[in-house]
Amino acid sequence: MTQQLPQVPPIEMTEPELAGVRNFRDVGGLPTTDGRTVRAGRLFRSGHLAHATAADAAFLDSLGLHTVFDFRNQADRKVEGADVELPGVRNVNIPLNDPADGKEFWKLVRGGDIAQLREILGDGKAAANMSDSYRKMVVERTAEHSRILHAMAEDSLPALMHCAAGKDRAGLSIAITLLALGVERAAIEADYVKSNEPHRRYKVRRSSTAPDAMSPEVMELLGPLFDARVEYLRGAFETIEATWGSVDAYLAQGLKLAPETRERLRERLLTEV
Repeated sequence: MTQQLPQVPPIEMTEPELAGVRNFRDVGGLPTTDGRTVRAGRLFRSGHLAHATAADAAFLDSLGLHTVFDFRNQADRKVEGADVELPGVRNVNIPLNDPADGKEFWKLVRGGDIAQLREILGDGKAAANMSDSYRKMVVERTAEHSRILHAMAEDSLPALMHCAAGKDRAGLSIAITLLALGVERAAIEADYVKSNEPHRRYKVRRSSTAPDAMSPEVMELLGPLFDARVEYLRGAFETIEATWGSVDAYLAQGLKLAPETRERLRERLLTEV
């Protein structure tokens, strides 16, 4: 028998001002195509938790989380550190890209001079690289996204998903979850681009000591890497359509999500009709 969870009416959540956790939000309240909404207090997203303060940790503890999904790779965790430990919360690390993937590229991003950056990022190359990474994640990480959805359908809620900035890997994983729930496409995109709000954005850090290291031109060249551009997410959606033919086929064939599992996920994360 499917477990019937208590029904929680959608509420407007007062977003906390966390000192050491960037880009936190509850995705509750987003509308579905069949008139339901995502329940508040069930699914959260953010940047990494490694720098959470004691007050941040106390707030996160108050959410009653079952699982934190950490999509960072080993290289990220080496630089930023492990997440803070929350009592009774399961932390599941599911890297969504190879630790060595793009290593030289990011080395240039952080320390390269302006001529190098023009070469690798100019003339639309930065945005194209970001779009390509989203398209690749959809095709190459079906096993990981399948694991996430199956876990939430069983016992992993309330859950928080995060990567480093909470923008790309977490953004795409949240979007895929919302697709499985039948959330309206416009609402998925609107939640995704919230990561562009000034207080949510990941801070650009450069190790270069050149006089022009943080010049307006350098910031313009780096901008596409730190933006949540709707065309990146739409590229992923287009790849789903091109590869599987439809979202339903992607969920069933790509993510191996059986109809009963998808329905259980919807029962656990959505309000009643």
